[in-house]
Amino acid sequence: MGFPLRRTLALAVVVVAALLVRQAGGEFAVRSTAFVLGFALIAAALAGMLVERLQLPRVTGYLLFGMVCGPYLANIISRPMARELQLFNGLAVVLIAFIAGLEINIARLRPRLLGIIRVGGANILITNVGFFLIFWLVWPWLPILPQAAGLTRASLAMLSAIVVSCSSPSVAMAVIAETQSAGRLSEMVVAVVVLSDLALMLLFTLGMQVVHAAFGTTAAAEVALLARLSWQLFGSLAFGAALGALLALYLKHIGREVAIVLVALCALISQVGAHLHFEPILVGLGAGLVVENIAARSGDALKHGVEQSALPILIVFFVAAGASLQLDALAQIGAVAALIAVVRIVFMRTGTRLGARLSNIEPPVDGLIWMGLVAQAGVTLGLVTLVADEFPGWGARLQTLVVALIALHQLVGPVLFRAALVRAGETGRAVVPRGEPAASPAR
Repeated sequence: MGFPLRRTLALAVVVVAALLVRQAGGEFAVRSTAFVLGFALIAAALAGMLVERLQLPRVTGYLLFGMVCGPYLANIISRPMARELQLFNGLAVVLIAFIAGLEINIARLRPRLLGIIRVGGANILITNVGFFLIFWLVWPWLPILPQAAGLTRASLAMLSAIVVSCSSPSVAMAVIAETQSAGRLSEMVVAVVVLSDLALMLLFTLGMQVVHAAFGTTAAAEVALLARLSWQLFGSLAFGAALGALLALYLKHIGREVAIVLVALCALISQVGAHLHFEPILVGLGAGLVVENIAARSGDALKHGVEQSALPILIVFFVAAGASLQLDALAQIGAVAALIAVVRIVFMRTGTRLGARLSNIEPPVDGLIWMGLVAQAGVTLGLVTLVADEFPGWGARLQTLVVALIALHQLVGPVLFRAALVRAGETGRAVVPRGEPAASPAR
């Protein structure tokens, strides 16, 4: 019996067993955290192995498994179960961001910093200007606020363009962690997606102010929003940097039980940071950046250990994401979302290639950067949720459209990025100690 067939049969056995347990266990099985965790870890791991045989990233298998078994299809993972899984999302996001921070060495990136800024800037410019023009022209046919005109229509088109242009640092970082990739493309994508989203969050603040002005609302809401986003941006980075410095000192002077200390630190960030309204991606990224650039040798060993033990957390994170994909929103306006998704890919490919050409970035990296920017997740959802909170009417309709976009990009983005990493020859790279030569990326 071949390897794929054995895995398929094992997955079928686990799924059938889960169905039987749910039917026999009643309300306990529906709400049991242990049951949903065990089922997700075993079955989704098998699904990830199966899709890997199809040259797809394992995270796609986790997403598809969560979507198929989620409340909108098979309902093996019910809505209460999906909420139970999402309790672990904070820890997963922080750990993924921390791994990404360990990938960014400032001294190594300094010669390419101008190129990173050019690539990110060109991508933001083309994507935002392009979507603004398209939204302005087709606004009467979009299911948001078709009767808007003049300044109101322009402000809504601008804000919608900003939200749609955002990418997902967490998904890009997770694909890098899952494939154990390292090289120029991995570093470039992480740097571009993080810096681009920081810039887009600032543009979002400006866009919200313009929308408030167009609708004639008070300036107090603008000031409150500006203060909140500024705290999330700069406060999160500062908090992460402080924790990273403490961890670097621990690694340098003690260096024992590092995995336990790291998990405890991520739990602290996800819980305390949430109460302080910090952005977990930025906190984890800041902590990883400080460790990598202050205690580089310890950071290499830490990165290797984390990547080896991060699989269960990645599984739970993406199963929860798949189970939470709002397929009803996708079914409602799927055609519009699919068209916007295609246009977004065209704009991103054009913008990143233009920036790469201006920066003299060599092949194959120059033509692959856009593939790491397609996915959307928490940052985009967070921004559109702010819009829906501020403007319950048309903001809720914009939220429905963006949620459908996120569902599409969550499925397509990881596949594209893994393909790019494979073409660049960066998957499965071992952590190379400082001072030893690393294998150069394929050209």
